[in-house]
Amino acid sequence: MVGRRIVVASWVADAVFAVGVIPIAVGIDDLDGVAVGVSLALFFGSLLVWSWAFAVAVARSAQGDDIVVANLFGTMGSAPRDLRWHLFGSLGVCIAIAAATAVANPFGVLVPMLPLGFVGLWAARHGTFPERRDPPRRR
Repeated sequence: MVGRRIVVASWVADAVFAVGVIPIAVGIDDLDGVAVGVSLALFFGSLLVWSWAFAVAVARSAQGDDIVVANLFGTMGSAPRDLRWHLFGSLGVCIAIAAATAVANPFGVLVPMLPLGFVGLWAARHGTFPERRDPPRRR
């Protein structure tokens, strides 16, 4: 599978998130600081992933690829079905964990930005995009 490390990183981030926040959601309040730290670390990691995805997309756009947000973060048609299932499945699991633990750990609602960033990173690195057409020149 092309981009396997990105997919694995997305699922590993979900596992780290779950292990870090589920204990406080079930009442182990002693781990509140750990949950906040894990949530914020994953969120700040997402900022790095988003920046990386954006930089790669800009470089590819400069080389002539027509990259738009829908193609980058929706991977419309450029990713194989099983890969899309993994990337968006990881995003869905992360959203479910964040929703289930939001009362105990409000910072967790920031974490789904990470798997969404991995979607964009995969598309920026491995996606296929049409060639950019130059707009008609005005006289």
